[in-house]
Amino acid sequence: MNIVVNQQDSFRAAVLNGSKISFAEKTGGALAATEVRVNFKAASLNARDLMILDGQFGPMPSDLIPLSDAAGEVVAVGDDVTRWNVGDRVMPIFYQEWIDGRLKSGDFESALGFAKYNGVLAEFGKFDENTLVSIPDHLDWVEAATLPCAAVTAWHALFEQHRTFTSNDTVLIQGTGGVALFALQFAKAAGAKVIMLSSSDDKLAIVKEMGADITINYKRHPQWDIEVLRATSNAGVDIILELGGKETLERSIRSLAPHGVIAQVGILTGTDLQPDNLVNLILNNGSVSGVLVGSREHFENMTAFVSKHKIKPVVDSTFAFENVENAIAHLRGAQHMGKIAIKISD
Repeated sequence: MNIVVNQQDSFRAAVLNGSKISFAEKTGGALAATEVRVNFKAASLNARDLMILDGQFGPMPSDLIPLSDAAGEVVAVGDDVTRWNVGDRVMPIFYQEWIDGRLKSGDFESALGFAKYNGVLAEFGKFDENTLVSIPDHLDWVEAATLPCAAVTAWHALFEQHRTFTSNDTVLIQGTGGVALFALQFAKAAGAKVIMLSSSDDKLAIVKEMGADITINYKRHPQWDIEVLRATSNAGVDIILELGGKETLERSIRSLAPHGVIAQVGILTGTDLQPDNLVNLILNNGSVSGVLVGSREHFENMTAFVSKHKIKPVVDSTFAFENVENAIAHLRGAQHMGKIAIKISD
């Protein structure tokens, strides 16, 4: 691998055309005064990547570099860069134009590996200095590469929404995917009680070892809201990490404690949401709040927490750069526990 410092230097990148990923040579391009060039060491996959591959967001630009999550080393800086030095370890933020404050109209289009910005499945990339975050010292490249989407989403859902998180809270987490496992780690580090739902006893055994207080197999207990209320002496839960959507929201509302928050992170079972018990949300002073990854400010708050508590991401498997198709197939199989990573360079 060449070290890309000058604009004429070339590097290898994965490119997406339709649903096909191939490899191509790219050139570094000149750095603007406030831009930073990063040598990517590792990347990780998200369910969103499958949605893009499958065309669920519509057609993407030709030769788009895919993926949003990566970690790497700064190898060159523009003349006016003040935030970073060569050798710094960094991660790009998911939404390149959402730095802080409220999400603005158009920020959705600034996601990496989407319509406007190339992604990170490449040996090198360049970014405005304001769109990078420092890697916690205790994490290696692969671990750091799992943070930008799933971990920020979990952090946003628990700590940046419309209520103050406390150690007295009880948190209900649906599933054992990347966002769910980060939410478990964050909630337990903050001293909360956690209830986890999954259809796999094996996965529930793992999250139990990770600190989950109560586990419920929703296949064995399809009316899992009854089990949640039983486990909480009918008090309900304070925060719900809601990943299901159409087929789970109604039970989530029934599981909610007064003044609780349902953080709607996913819609895995569909978007046609018509809960019959919406009145329960009103009578409980509860709320449903959408969560869309997060800003750089959220990311930095999260990494400070990860550093303080020495939290280590759960990595299911790591694939070589050349084997990205195998990594994607593994993600499609939905049998993994934790994040799927791709090693890009040493």
